[in-house]
Amino acid sequence: MQEKDSFYKQFWENLSPMGKVVMAVMTPIFAVVAGTERLIAKLTGSTYNEVNIVVYYLLMPLSWTVMIDYITKLPLLTPMFIIARVVFLWKDPMKFRDRCDWAFMKSVDFLLLFKRIGWNYIVSSVIICVVVPILIYIELIYAIIRL
Repeated sequence: MQEKDSFYKQFWENLSPMGKVVMAVMTPIFAVVAGTERLIAKLTGSTYNEVNIVVYYLLMPLSWTVMIDYITKLPLLTPMFIIARVVFLWKDPMKFRDRCDWAFMKSVDFLLLFKRIGWNYIVSSVIICVVVPILIYIELIYAIIRL
């Protein structure tokens, strides 16, 4: 435990003042989102990885397609999205849990790519998985309100 504490202490000390502000803002957001997903996993008897993949790869994109279909008055994207997901899951030789574990690890790998521009995993997770979706929802809801 002491080794882990010294790692975090060293990590914190190596941050710039702006980096400390960013981490002070991002860490609680990350903790709330991850904690919510862990709670949902516990309540549903699934895993954290399954909940994460269902939310980010199924539910959020599905909600966006529904909103876009409503905005365009062309119900095309939602049925196409549902058909594609059903076919993929039906034809997928992997078990759902195994597929979710694989997809989650690929997502982690993607988020870690942002180290190149100075974002750690927590910062990239919050920006890519919280801020960007919120901005997408704001834009779509604004477009719906303007109809």
